[in-house]
Amino acid sequence: MKQKTLFIVFTLIFTLLVLSGCSSDPDTITYKSGTYVGKSSEDDRGAYGEATITIDDGKITDCEYVTWQKDGTPKDENYGKVNDDVSNEDYYKKAQVAVAAMKQYAEKLVEVQKLKDVEAISGATVSFNQFNEAVNDALDKAKV
Repeated sequence: MKQKTLFIVFTLIFTLLVLSGCSSDPDTITYKSGTYVGKSSEDDRGAYGEATITIDDGKITDCEYVTWQKDGTPKDENYGKVNDDVSNEDYYKKAQVAVAAMKQYAEKLVEVQKLKDVEAISGATVSFNQFNEAVNDALDKAKV
């Protein structure tokens, strides 16, 4: 009787150990090495985000993120200017917060390796949402 009980206990422990190694955690998704480009949908002004993600050995080694205006120009140090002049200082400052956030989002993703661990920056929520959408699009293309 003791041998049968020990066998059952051993079998249960073994089964639990094997099952604990299995995971349905979405963080365990694996990615192919390469460079992948993802795009967000357009905002109400026709601008969209584009993320270029480089993956090596399952890790994100580089991320570049650019938001393109409707006319095809990037949102950069000139974003928020009118005819190359800052006609509205407040608007320009807000626009530049978004530009700075784009770089920070990309750098943070490489640092933390998980999109869910990149936090929105106050004043750059639209950029953050487009960043998430573009990165998800790129990562979907990289899935094994």
